[in-house]
Amino acid sequence: MTNDIVALIDYYEKEKGIDRDKVVAALEYAFISAYRKMVPGADAIETLRADVNTKKGETRIFAVLTAVADEEYKDKFNEVPLATALKKKPDAQPGDLLEFNVTPKDFGRIAVQTAKQTMMQRLRQAEKEMIYEEFKDRAGDIVSGTVRRFDRSDVLIDLGKFEGVMPSRERVQTEEYNIGDRIRAYVVAVENEGRGPEIILSRSHPNFVRRLFEAEVNEISDRTVEIRGIAREAGYRTKVAVFSTDDKVDPVGACVGLRGARVKNIVRELNNEKVDIIRWSDDPEEFVREALKPAVLRTITVDKENRVVHVTVDEEDLSKAIGRRGQNARLSSRLMGWDVQVRKDESKLEQFEKKIAGAAHSMAEQLGLDDDLAAKLFRAGGMSADIVAEMPVDYIAANLEITEERAQDILDRAKQHSASA
Repeated sequence: MTNDIVALIDYYEKEKGIDRDKVVAALEYAFISAYRKMVPGADAIETLRADVNTKKGETRIFAVLTAVADEEYKDKFNEVPLATALKKKPDAQPGDLLEFNVTPKDFGRIAVQTAKQTMMQRLRQAEKEMIYEEFKDRAGDIVSGTVRRFDRSDVLIDLGKFEGVMPSRERVQTEEYNIGDRIRAYVVAVENEGRGPEIILSRSHPNFVRRLFEAEVNEISDRTVEIRGIAREAGYRTKVAVFSTDDKVDPVGACVGLRGARVKNIVRELNNEKVDIIRWSDDPEEFVREALKPAVLRTITVDKENRVVHVTVDEEDLSKAIGRRGQNARLSSRLMGWDVQVRKDESKLEQFEKKIAGAAHSMAEQLGLDDDLAAKLFRAGGMSADIVAEMPVDYIAANLEITEERAQDILDRAKQHSASA
């Protein structure tokens, strides 16, 4: 065995963490493969064994042969005549298995290059198996690593001994990554497909936010506070519904932390993604009221059969309730598992219109007009006969879309009514 093979064993044991016995086993397999290539007819030998002495740097190859009666000896690659077998083992019997040293001269030096490639293949396979064994139970954890390289839009992340991949679908589209960046990611799965084990990482998964809260909020890790639901549009906004099993603990306050310290740490990790923390409720009315904050809801109608919640808000609150590009309403729907329908509250407008209609009707009676003409006059600023009496004729004619003669008639009536009042 040469020094570079010894160094290779040390490297895989210390740097890659592969068990020394596995490294030596890979080396033994490689030397057997090299022997079969080097020695003519060696492919016909059914059983070969390599013995690697890692201290002395020696390698020996043994063939396992079956003792047969001298007259039955036919297969020189797998059999040994009994007469020869007795020299090695005085009590040998036909059918016994005996090992014979078949190591060629200078085998270690000559075979090393042939064995090296085979050994590397076996060690890479052992490394992959170790990745799978170490990470198969870590799905759902958060790991830290360094951006190593890019494969199209996938990000390859160095996790120390292993490498993880963050596919394009698991990236946050608003985030930019550079080689050498230190990032944290969620282990979505460890897949053991044909190409070998692959660690799939994500920064866009909703459970990435869940794990960050569990790490940051003690009340969640000790199960005093529960995360009942998460709805996320990665890079933009996340809604988290929390519930406390202890009446004395405010779940929202626990997650926000003193002066917002806890949630600030999470928002910083998410590169300033907006995070709404909402108090969970089994009552859909109460829950939707919390979910759509800061908008103030005027009315809430629950259709339990179809799992639809209809809410109305004032016009000034409509954009808050719906959110940018509909995010607030959409995430609230996901969080609740209900279809949340938001519309403008028309009741105030209806009340206002009724007041105008009532006032216009009064004006119509005073000036002998029909309701439609009186309503136009009212909207033009003529809220009383006194005010109408001060209006110019051409102004009345233009706003009511009538002739100036008709406008003059209305003006005269208004002056008459004002004088008699």
